[in-house]
Amino acid sequence: MPRTLTPRMLEAYFRRRLDQKLYPDDRRALYDYLLLHLEVRTFPAYRGRWIDVVALAENTGIASARLSELRPDFQPLCDAICRAAGDPPMRTQRADAAAGALVTKTRRPSAAAKAKRAPKNKGQPSPLWSTWSDPQSLGEALRLHMARHGDSLRSLHAFLLAAGPTPSLNALATWRRGSSMPSNAVSFTALQAIERRYRLPAGYFEAKVERRGRTRTAKGVAPIAPSERRRLAWHLPDDFPRRSAAEQEEILTWVREVVISGSTDYRRFQAGASKTRYALRFVGLNAKLVGAGVTLPSARSSALTVAPERLRSEMADLLRFKTATLTARGLRRTGVWNAETAAQKVEHFALMFGALAADPDGEIVGCGVDLDKLTLALLVFPAVWDWYLSWREKRRGFYTSWEADMLSIALSLVRAETGWLRQTPSLANHLAPISGLVSSDDIASAKDDWDAACDAMHRHGRSRIKEISRVARVHRDPFEPIMPILEAAKPLAEYRKITDEIVRLMPNEKTHPKAAAEAVRSFLMLRLGLHLGLRQRNLRELLVCPRDRIPTTERRLEELRRGELRWNARESGWEVLIPSIAFKNAHSSFFGSKPFRLVLPDLGGLYGMIEAWITRHRRRLLGPASDPGTFFVKTVKRTSAQAAYNQTTFYEAWRLTIQRYGIYNPYTGRGAIEGLLPHGPHNVQDVLATHILKQTGSYEQASYAIQDTPEMIAKHYGRFLPQDKAAIAAKILNQVWAAA
Repeated sequence: MPRTLTPRMLEAYFRRRLDQKLYPDDRRALYDYLLLHLEVRTFPAYRGRWIDVVALAENTGIASARLSELRPDFQPLCDAICRAAGDPPMRTQRADAAAGALVTKTRRPSAAAKAKRAPKNKGQPSPLWSTWSDPQSLGEALRLHMARHGDSLRSLHAFLLAAGPTPSLNALATWRRGSSMPSNAVSFTALQAIERRYRLPAGYFEAKVERRGRTRTAKGVAPIAPSERRRLAWHLPDDFPRRSAAEQEEILTWVREVVISGSTDYRRFQAGASKTRYALRFVGLNAKLVGAGVTLPSARSSALTVAPERLRSEMADLLRFKTATLTARGLRRTGVWNAETAAQKVEHFALMFGALAADPDGEIVGCGVDLDKLTLALLVFPAVWDWYLSWREKRRGFYTSWEADMLSIALSLVRAETGWLRQTPSLANHLAPISGLVSSDDIASAKDDWDAACDAMHRHGRSRIKEISRVARVHRDPFEPIMPILEAAKPLAEYRKITDEIVRLMPNEKTHPKAAAEAVRSFLMLRLGLHLGLRQRNLRELLVCPRDRIPTTERRLEELRRGELRWNARESGWEVLIPSIAFKNAHSSFFGSKPFRLVLPDLGGLYGMIEAWITRHRRRLLGPASDPGTFFVKTVKRTSAQAAYNQTTFYEAWRLTIQRYGIYNPYTGRGAIEGLLPHGPHNVQDVLATHILKQTGSYEQASYAIQDTPEMIAKHYGRFLPQDKAAIAAKILNQVWAAA
């Protein structure tokens, strides 16, 4: 019996001690990790005298807590691998050559050919035999041709080292075993050198590289930040470093304008505006302060100015008034803000007061109001609103409906009997004169008759809304990013091409487990969006109940205001149940106070993907993080605060999916639809509504697909042009001529 550990002994130990305690995926990942260290004679990561379970978790994708429980079982293996790495290598028969020769229909070399060994480290060694059956995978091909030329891992690595920068010996071993694939420019240069060494056609090995979840790094793309280089890498062709400078610049320009930013006027404006942030930060407005369960989004930049304490206190009072279940005694209101609406209003007021406080000589060209003079009481003065409206018009170039919506908020605050500002006259004590906006006489008049000041603002606001509505322009055309899809005869079939592209480029789960999990998540995001037609919030907050658990009760879902994906045993299918109260338009005639219930169809491999996501991929992306219970989870990293998506991260995940799989890239050949631009999940409702309109001409049926009313479809969602209507009529009328 050999004194040192062998792969056969490692396999036997796993069967005896670990097979019953590990999931198959975890078992394979741990076995591959330990076998790699055994083969290349390296030491696994230790922390003191014990194996480092944190490092092991990062390399295998297994939860560190689970590894800690099983450490007594595999610690002896790790110790044995360390002893084997320190021992001199055993003299064995040419296992590498034998493994490479075990290929279907491969003609075995003769005894004389086996005896004749190829000279080591020769630039182009002579093959030991010349007829073989071409294998499909990179690992099999490497094993075969290394055996044909009498190469070992060390001799091949020595040749590559002499040729220039090369991957490590560990990397070559994993390629040969098939547990990982080349992923960067150095690796592919090494493959080309191996092809020349073995006299193989150019691109022979590269064609056998399995589809990757992440492309090689964008070497040669400089000078740009590493973060942008990572974003660009996916969209650059494999031969990018070998192209001319003019071609590289052309490709980079196209990727930046079309894929990364999306070449629309609105997005160019937003990109420029986002570089000069001016909004105030309302720090401290958390759920405990407001007392209504409202969690406001954290500030995106610590460089933003913090709102003064008095203004934050006033904003907290306003939120408490608009979000509390019961109003304070003596106050009246109409309408209640939910958490999303409250966060949106705070953001809008942060922009307004940030513009007022910005330096007039700076890039923002603000009003220059001192921070200690800012108060919500300023909203009752028409001059303040006129300045802000004019400032926004100069900044954008024209008025939009956004300004009219802001004025509507002002009207609700000063409305008779129910307006919060009207019912809080004590705010007038916080006013101070502001040059060019509010004079001492204005303040004195407001203090003397607060109701009259609110009435004047209400009249002024109504007049301004009419004037702005007359000249307002649409800056963001919601249909523009998906126009190639909406112009198709069957928009849904066109959008489905993106999910087919995800499946086509699906990484190998064995070699790229995390990338495969992310691809499955992207597939399910789009497929569930297309089947359900939900708004973003309802989709990202969708809970999941595995088959072996009891589904959440409908009453509990109503309390959570969320839906759930669960297994319906009676229908033998995956069912989505969402209480009507969870929808933004809960009081719409579509629901009638009844929940939304739909059994998903088992089409296009949907059920297989759902099962794989719930049982394997979702847990792999969660890692050691706590499970939020939602169907979709982020890829948890050390810097991740939580695993659940929020509004911004879910939009970015959807947009990233479209960038990678939706937009056709003429330089890489990847992507499903030419002319598509990056967009978010809300555009799926446009696709569904337009598809049904083009097929049936019925606004009523189109409204069923996105849980809304025919009026909303006609006003916002469906793109139903006169030629589409004429085509439906012609289809019916032409049946007469066809029958004649």
